[in-house]
Amino acid sequence: MRVFVTGGTGHSGSYIIPELVAAGHEVTGLARSDQAAAALSALGAKVRRGDLQDLDRLKEAAAASDGVIHVGHRQDLLPSGGMNAVAAAEIPIMLAYGEALAGTGKPLVAAGSIGSPGRLGRPTTEDDPALPVGGEHKGTLRVRNDVEAAVIGLAEQGVRSSIVRIANIMHSTSDVGFLPMLIALAKEKGFAGYPGDGANLWNAVHVRDVASLFRLALEQGAAGKYWHGVEDGGIPFREIAEAIGSRLGLPVVSIPADELMVPGYFGFLANVVTQNYSASNLITRRTLGWEPLQPRLIADLGNGYYFPAHLEGS
Repeated sequence: MRVFVTGGTGHSGSYIIPELVAAGHEVTGLARSDQAAAALSALGAKVRRGDLQDLDRLKEAAAASDGVIHVGHRQDLLPSGGMNAVAAAEIPIMLAYGEALAGTGKPLVAAGSIGSPGRLGRPTTEDDPALPVGGEHKGTLRVRNDVEAAVIGLAEQGVRSSIVRIANIMHSTSDVGFLPMLIALAKEKGFAGYPGDGANLWNAVHVRDVASLFRLALEQGAAGKYWHGVEDGGIPFREIAEAIGSRLGLPVVSIPADELMVPGYFGFLANVVTQNYSASNLITRRTLGWEPLQPRLIADLGNGYYFPAHLEGS
């Protein structure tokens, strides 16, 4: 299969491309710079120069492919517009793919997020649609759900479109996301904190398992479906803090509600760390045959690469 991939040099994309190449697919990656082009070539992909702002070129690339995996984002919008602007820019991109792939039955697999709090006191499942866009659901969450709904809606136009919802924590040796932020925060404060009793559940997944899920969704995923790239269930936030504290040799402390916000321990992350993000992957495993094979989060925290400075000094 000829696969067009955006975001191929990012955290997930740099694992997705080798996964596709190893499975025998011919991969072309989008590159906006010489550095990105070299990185894509090193991963085994062909290079198509351009960027996510050029919708006509994206449509051309999609039409010339047998399938599309989209994990790229408009990073140029971050300084001025933040994540809300980045998410909003995804909608015209998805609609452009829809124009190129309409009526072909070709797959479009885009990245989503298990960033929506658990519903009704139960884990979120793949059958749960994106949250409604009104009422209490605002800001980046609202726009991101609009993006997911746009992708799923393309199934009605003859596109085999689906969303891979990725866990809050996607861990690996090249992780630059939420977990390194928590580790840096613990180092800065001198202790690893968790909100309240720390019983709220978070989800995680290894990036190599995410890569295999994108491949399976591309190869065999049905149209209009959500897939869950998560370890089943969830991890109490307290256990994550305890693992970080143990590796850093720091105390682990409960943060009361009135000390969570700015200028408290978690600052702008306070509204995120207090949420419950329990999610199930049962439908994904049963339908696609996906099985997470890599180390789970707590075990991976013990592998050392998240704490090189600490290990050197021990």
